[in-house]
Amino acid sequence: KMLCSRRCLVTSRQLYSVVHDPNEKTFEKLLVANRGEIACRVIKTCKKMGIKTVAIHSDVDANAVHVQMADEAACVGPAPSGQSYLNMDAIMGAIRRTGAQAVHPGYGFLSENREFAKRLVSCFCLLGYPVMIKASAGGGGKGMRIAWDDEETREGFRFSSQEAASSFGDDRLLIEKFIDNPRHIEIQVLADKHGNALWLNERECSIQRRNQKVVEEAPSTFLDPETRRAMGEQAVALAKAVKYSSAGTVEFLVDSSKNFYFLEMNTRLQVEHPVTECITGLDLVQEMIRVAKGYPLRHRQTDIPINGWAVECRVYAEDPYKSFGLPSIGKLTQYQEPLHLPSVRVDSGIQQGSDISIYYDPMISKLITYGSNRAEALKRMEEALDNYVIRGVTHNISLLREVIIHPRFVQGDISTKFLPEVYPDGFKGHKLTDPERRELLATAASLYVAEQLRSQRFLAQPENRRDGAGVGAGARWELSVNLEDGVYPVTVSKSDSTFSVEVDGMKLNVTGEWNLASPLLSVTVDGTQRTIQRLSRDASGNLSIQFLGTVYKLQILSQAAAELSKYMPEKAAEDTSSILRSPMPGTVVAVSVKPGDTVSEGQEICVIEAMKMQNSLAAAKTGKVKAVHCRAGDTVGEGDLLVELE
Repeated sequence: KMLCSRRCLVTSRQLYSVVHDPNEKTFEKLLVANRGEIACRVIKTCKKMGIKTVAIHSDVDANAVHVQMADEAACVGPAPSGQSYLNMDAIMGAIRRTGAQAVHPGYGFLSENREFAKRLVSCFCLLGYPVMIKASAGGGGKGMRIAWDDEETREGFRFSSQEAASSFGDDRLLIEKFIDNPRHIEIQVLADKHGNALWLNERECSIQRRNQKVVEEAPSTFLDPETRRAMGEQAVALAKAVKYSSAGTVEFLVDSSKNFYFLEMNTRLQVEHPVTECITGLDLVQEMIRVAKGYPLRHRQTDIPINGWAVECRVYAEDPYKSFGLPSIGKLTQYQEPLHLPSVRVDSGIQQGSDISIYYDPMISKLITYGSNRAEALKRMEEALDNYVIRGVTHNISLLREVIIHPRFVQGDISTKFLPEVYPDGFKGHKLTDPERRELLATAASLYVAEQLRSQRFLAQPENRRDGAGVGAGARWELSVNLEDGVYPVTVSKSDSTFSVEVDGMKLNVTGEWNLASPLLSVTVDGTQRTIQRLSRDASGNLSIQFLGTVYKLQILSQAAAELSKYMPEKAAEDTSSILRSPMPGTVVAVSVKPGDTVSEGQEICVIEAMKMQNSLAAAKTGKVKAVHCRAGDTVGEGDLLVELE
């Protein structure tokens, strides 16, 4: 009876065989709470049954056979059994960390320990970890935390209740079982005051960061007609049961077997409602107004189509390189929506000159594209993101573009864990292939030469056009281009409006509309057209270009200048381990240390709130606090010094 609910392992010659029915579901992951041959015996059987295993071990058993055989391993203490294989607290912690669904105790150790059996039951037979702590009045990812153990529950309760009070004026929370690695799919419903209700198909909302949606689409690549109908009918049944009248959304979590679980109902218009409007042709705001006035619905369920495909990207004033998006503030010094492109819709409430502040949600707009099929909608989104001009604040277009072109997303292989799975070390921007790197180098070098030629134009000589054509024809520019810690020799020559660029021993032809005053530049390299943005340049040859959604910093110098630059001293990098700077603009909610305190690596130093989200900042190393430069209530900017360690 010790085999309690919540991965599994074994070696040695056997005179038996394991016959396992693949249709017989048992556990996905089992923890082996033992060592030696019995642990190996259990693990071997589990492998044949398709069950993943977790081996516990003491520090001296780190290279033991049973540890090597298992899929995962967890150290539970030093060599003495009482501090490792009999350490219930450590074993229970390993169960929670690894997400094991069952425990096999083997024999000896804790195999007949009644207290251990009771603790396993109270971990697993109640709600069990992991859990989701969420604001009962909330939405948009605010006031939500995932907890995997008691300590994270206490911390999550503190942050979630504070965020809930700040965002919604209501600090009440609810706790529910967290389903790991599902899809987040929701059903749009529309109901009137006469007992009529419709489901308007689904929206796929699995691409999220911090439990807030980033990319949505309709319909979902995952649902078949039967599952779609079943989810829709249950959503309508719920709306009717509570006599709901208006547009609303019933949210579900869907597992890999298309089992779906009710999450919540949002009795309002969702941010992502435009994708539903695109594929059904209904104006949901108009329908809400009609229903509020008392009119019956004008449509029947059979009237609701799925026409084409729609994708929505939430464009935020955020730095996607910091935890997939920490807030950015500032004034929109230049702003141009890509509405000149076909089948593009932009829902926004800002304009050039608008301020993005720390007080409200950092969303700039919702960018929606529509196509006759998913591939067409995604291609149009790619073009729209390249043509979106946003200057003055950091934004997340680079992340959005990478998501929609990633092979897993294109194939529809997604879940709510997509971002951390695809970018386990955080988002780093677009990774250039060799052809793309040559393309960027050739484009940047051509821009540099076009700028040089423009600066040589004389107003009294009209034959020298503004784009520099005809100036220096036949000349060659020997350049040195620094890109991503690499230095590349590049040679450029010009004939009419075409630049011939040699890089990596290859020649590329670059043509374009060289209107350097335009925020958007259309450039063609060997037949491949790109829309790029030159964001900045200076007299030292430094250049920033938005290429394939990501901003690249380059330095372009003549070969002579590059030779001389080798003798310039480099600025020493700041030792960031002894200081804590604010990663974002915001308000200091709490400071947990004072000068003279000793802090441990990972210990909370202070809490910063930005746009209603609280972020705990921790010490990068163990040390003594030298100085504290902030206090609760202070407003801080990105990069401001908060705390110094000795």
